[in-house]
Amino acid sequence: MAIGSGLGAQVGIAPESTYGTYMAPTKFIEFTKESLALKKTTAQSAGIAAGRLVALSSRRVVTQRQASGSLEMEVTNKGMGTLLQTLMGTTVTPVQQVATDAYLQTHILADTAGKSLTIQKGVPLTTGVVTRKNFLGCKVISAEFSCEVGGMLTASFEIDSKDCEETSVLATASYPAMSPFHFAQMSLKTGAFGTEVARSGIRKVSIKIERPMAVERFYAGASGTKAEPISNDQVKITGSIEMDYVDTVLDLLHTSDAATSLVWAFTGAEIEPTYNDSISFSIPAIHFDDAPPTVEGFDVIKPTLNFTGLYDGTNPIAITYMSTDITL
Repeated sequence: MAIGSGLGAQVGIAPESTYGTYMAPTKFIEFTKESLALKKTTAQSAGIAAGRLVALSSRRVVTQRQASGSLEMEVTNKGMGTLLQTLMGTTVTPVQQVATDAYLQTHILADTAGKSLTIQKGVPLTTGVVTRKNFLGCKVISAEFSCEVGGMLTASFEIDSKDCEETSVLATASYPAMSPFHFAQMSLKTGAFGTEVARSGIRKVSIKIERPMAVERFYAGASGTKAEPISNDQVKITGSIEMDYVDTVLDLLHTSDAATSLVWAFTGAEIEPTYNDSISFSIPAIHFDDAPPTVEGFDVIKPTLNFTGLYDGTNPIAITYMSTDITL
């Protein structure tokens, strides 16, 4: 029996071969919060019958089913590949680095057609019995990554799902030994692509990637469930940098509206010499929308610079992930 509270909860994921078709979880996420829930559309018959004052229960029908919610977690040095692939779209095979235990994943921004997950969550009753809810056809429609002074690198994934069922068995959760990425491992670089320079005074960084999709593809003959969402707008990349006002490099970029490449990276423990656990976010062109170095009192000036990420026409927008994971 599990603990009869959130302490006994679990979330498992698996890539789907076919959108909306259950796959037994193969990886288990150490999450901090989730909000996945079934959303059903109902209709009630309004037929008039002599003397009937209340609508009949038997005339209530479910006309549509879907689900949505979020998964929040700390970004760790193992087990992140499947979620990153579902967000970014490229089919990724980890590449072994020489003959070491280090494997590099390069997630380049691409269309996400065919990339969906089964997400199973186990929710404990107070008795310790764990109920299961299997979310099918899960598409990542946005993700936000953030890290600040003294904190962990965190991620929040917004999920759109085809349906939720409760019949498939609850998988037995298992977790590899892993470590979170955190502020002491963080660096931020800007400049010309490939020759970016480390910036000083950085206190907090966040990046959000939004994948707009047509998520209301409900058609006749599908039992009230949707077809796989498809991209229906350009990807939106935004973010912010909070810093002490130690120099004017980024402030001047705001003034000129010139583009600069951004590399936000975390370097963890050594796997083998010259190879470390790591994750990095590369955006070859960002423009600062807001960067007001305003004086609000006696304290050090701490501007927050909001930016938009764009394509430079040549270099990819990518997330690279080095770990000991042989497979996603």
